Amino acid sequence: MSSEGHNPLAHSRSAYLRTAMHQPVQWNEWGHAAFAKAAAEDKPILLDIGAVWCHWCHVMDRESYENPEVAEIINEYFIPIKVDRDERPDVDTRYQAAVSAISGQGGWPLTAFLTPDGKPYFGGTYFPPDDRHGRPGMRRVLMTMAEAFRDKRDEVDDSAASVIAAIEHNESFDGHSPNPGAELVSKLIASALQQFDSRFGGFGSQPKFPHSEP
Repeated sequence: MSSEGHNPLAHSRSAYLRTAMHQPVQWNEWGHAAFAKAAAEDKPILLDIGAVWCHWCHVMDRESYENPEVAEIINEYFIPIKVDRDERPDVDTRYQAAVSAISGQGGWPLTAFLTPDGKPYFGGTYFPPDDRHGRPGMRRVLMTMAEAFRDKRDEVDDSAASVIAAIEHNESFDGHSPNPGAELVSKLIASALQQFDSRFGGFGSQPKFPHSEP
């Protein structure tokens, strides 16, 4: 965060992206620099795609991305990239297909977790800040995806490769074709979630990310 309290989106041409410039998340715009940073630091990418007209995008911004504790997790373990759907419909189209292949869902906000070379290994749409109505909360998803990238890298890479293969086989993927990535993704998530410590927080035994006080 700059001395003015702004993240790098303060300099964006997109009015939608500039609405997030006060968030504590150190957002990057889509581009070579962000991917080069992910490769250099060997971190996964958190991709958020939204639009100024998207109600749930603003809800997720308010609930999660403006939360300092959530931002701390993101800044520590991910290279976050925020995309204006109306500015980059090409990016949106491809990752909508990827998230549909993974979860059967689509729409905005689009939330995707990518390898440093841009291949998606998990994704969804709106995640509440905490587990709610059968949906995993953003904190849990973030820690699960960070841990999976660190400790289950082969499975992450296999999942990402399968998702890309599905998209390339049918660029207009509509959810009705066989999905070679679903089983791998389900195994990855189930395995990681089994390690979640619901009493003390985090995953597995020490060391693990400290549990934040409410």
